Amino acid sequence: MTMPSSRNPCARGVPARRTHSDGLPDRAGLGLKPQHFAEILATEPDLGFFEIHAENYLVAGGPFHHYLRRIRDHYPLSIHGVGLSIGAEGLLDTSHLDRLAALLDRYQPQSFSEHLAWSTHGGAFFNDLLPLPYNRVTLDRVCDHIDQVQERLRRRMLLENPATYIEFAASTLDEATFITEIVHRTGCGLLLDVNNAYVSGVNHRRDPQAFIAALPLSEVGEIHLAGFAEDRDAAGAPLLIDTHGATIAAAVWELYAFALERLGPTPTLIERDHDIPPLSVLLAEAQCAERWIGSAQRDRLEVSV
Repeated sequence: MTMPSSRNPCARGVPARRTHSDGLPDRAGLGLKPQHFAEILATEPDLGFFEIHAENYLVAGGPFHHYLRRIRDHYPLSIHGVGLSIGAEGLLDTSHLDRLAALLDRYQPQSFSEHLAWSTHGGAFFNDLLPLPYNRVTLDRVCDHIDQVQERLRRRMLLENPATYIEFAASTLDEATFITEIVHRTGCGLLLDVNNAYVSGVNHRRDPQAFIAALPLSEVGEIHLAGFAEDRDAAGAPLLIDTHGATIAAAVWELYAFALERLGPTPTLIERDHDIPPLSVLLAEAQCAERWIGSAQRDRLEVSV
């Protein structure tokens, strides 16, 4: 597969239509935002799926559910959790897990995912996805938590690789090995966030392609693409911030192409959680992803002939 140029990263073929083994179609999807509810229902754009953040829908009623129910009638759905605190030292919040189970029962999404991160400690909740050391103690705890989540939800979850800005001296495993062990021990799948892989690679001066190649790619059920912000650390070195508030950078599109070469067609979400643009802007990025998915499908067909 030929890498795109930085000027025109989307100049490739037509979208694929195959369904991925985890249930989502091998197409591009968008995060569902309230700014776009009415337009989506009025125009029914040609998209593979929508994704919601679970924690925005844990109440029983209200306008979000009104629109989601109607949109769900027309599109596959992915539910993405941000509050389970899979990596926390403490116990999982079983009441939160119960509400999450009720949401999944209500909408029967094709996919559910969470983050390799923590956001709770000592009864306090932090509105962030915080990093954890990669060692055997943490590995056992994360695996226990994922086992508990999958048993309660009665489904396989996908685990997302994080964007990180610090690393721990206590880590004894590299990130790809840590994630691979989790997947093998729990049977969970992997949500490959390509933007996170790029952000962490730049921040820690690692090769993001080598990181992706070392992951258990056969277990990837979904890809995320997003934008980042650029800053400098205290030493003046480049520091990328995973903001979900900008267009997808050319370098991330190139890394996405690298991933698809190894994965083949894979459901791909365009994430935008801040500075939400008009729906047409996000649809253009989704169409770009679909061209790459279509190219990956053609490459697979050529190899199989």
